[in-house]
Parts: sequence; C-alpha cells; structure tokens
Amino acid sequence: MDEEIRTFLLRHLQAVQENNLAAYHATTAEDLTLYEWWVTPHRLDGIPFHEFMMTANAARGSVFGAEGKGEKSSTRFDLSNLHIQRYGDTAIASYTLLISTATPEGVKVAAHNESRVIVKLNGAWKIVHVHKSPAWPAPHVQP
Repeated sequence: MDEEIRTFLLRHLQAVQENNLAAYHATTAEDLTLYEWWVTPHRLDGIPFHEFMMTANAARGSVFGAEGKGEKSSTRFDLSNLHIQRYGDTAIASYTLLISTATPEGVKVAAHNESRVIVKLNGAWKIVHVHKSPAWPAPHVQP
C-alpha cells in the first residue's frame, strides 16, 4: 500500500470529520468535482457546497454521516477495503467509508462506497474528484 497517499487521505478525511476548513482547503483542489448520491443525481462543482456543509455541521456539533440530533457525540471513521492505485502524480483511492456514531440508543454506522482521485499539484497532493455511491444494493431502475 502506498503510505504517502494513505496518510494524505486520512488527513483529508480527518479535516472533513473535524469540520476543519483550513485543512480541507489545504487538501482539496479549488476545481473539485463530486457526485454525492444522497444529495443530487447531478455533479457538484467546486468546494462552496462543502464549505457550507462543514460550517453548518460545526455550528451544531455534528459531522457528515453522524446520526446525532445536534448533540455532541463521539464519532469515528474507518476505511474498509482501502485500495490505492498510484500512477506517478495521480492516485485513486477506493474504499467503503464507515462512520460510527455513539448515540444514547447505541452505536449507529453509516456506510458509503467512495472513490477519490488525488493529484499532485504544485508539489502538494489535492483531492480533485470524489464519487460516492450507496453501500447497499441500490435498484438498477429508478423507483
């Protein structure tokens, strides 16, 4: 496994979990493109969407994928089946993101399949594209 890319990816995901905008900007390209299946069936461009989401989450004490109702809760993420493909200054990381949140009712786990394209730009690794899909059997035909 490519430890340089793995370490970078974990730093990026930690920034998202902590709603750390400075670290998010340091690890994300301005022209980011992404697909987030639960938000819209269309591509999202740029990082303003995530800036808004992270600022709102920080204000209510939650993180992406957490099941809490606004109260602060203990949350962690794990990367299941992480696979990294590196081609020079480009890498692709694919995995199932597991977000576990402690709630008064017990631990809740949200899962999403993700691919992140990472490119070295001006000497620094940046996320340039993200594609997320459900980690459950989605129908092939729209309901």
